Amino acid sequence: MNVSVKAPVPDVLAAEAGQRFRDGMALLAGAVTIVTTDGENGRHGFTATAVCSVSDTPPTLLVCINRTTSAHPHVLDHGVLAVNVLGGAQQTLSSAFGSRSKTMDERFEGARWRRGVTGAPLLEEALATFECRVERVVEAGTHTVVFAQVLDVHLAGEQTDGLVWFARRYAVVPTSC
Repeated sequence: MNVSVKAPVPDVLAAEAGQRFRDGMALLAGAVTIVTTDGENGRHGFTATAVCSVSDTPPTLLVCINRTTSAHPHVLDHGVLAVNVLGGAQQTLSSAFGSRSKTMDERFEGARWRRGVTGAPLLEEALATFECRVERVVEAGTHTVVFAQVLDVHLAGEQTDGLVWFARRYAVVPTSC
């Protein structure tokens, strides 16, 4: 049985709750990834921490994309994406892909890339890369939630420290933890 009760919330409380929500979410560490796509509209990418596993049968990821991100329409148009998991030494690359002032060419210049089976750019130095096909899209608030079926997975030969976003800054997680 589904029961939904919506109590009215004054605008002032809603604004305060929104800030508390953002402050609380800042304390939820997230792996830093670069999501890329390529196709008719060229290659595009952005930094994301809102990526998680949905299921291993079939292998499916959830990727949240802010609709104001310049890559947003291209991921949807191309229908494919790659989630490149960053290591501790890749903060500069993450910052480049998170910058609105850099062109796509400038973002991609900072690393070595190869084309995957989907055509999406794969970061050669990524800890792991998940090549995906967009399966389902749901609009939620300011974001589009993409359910992406994983078609292939590439793992780094040697595991290095991981890169996470925590308390509004980068943190490195050693492989020995």
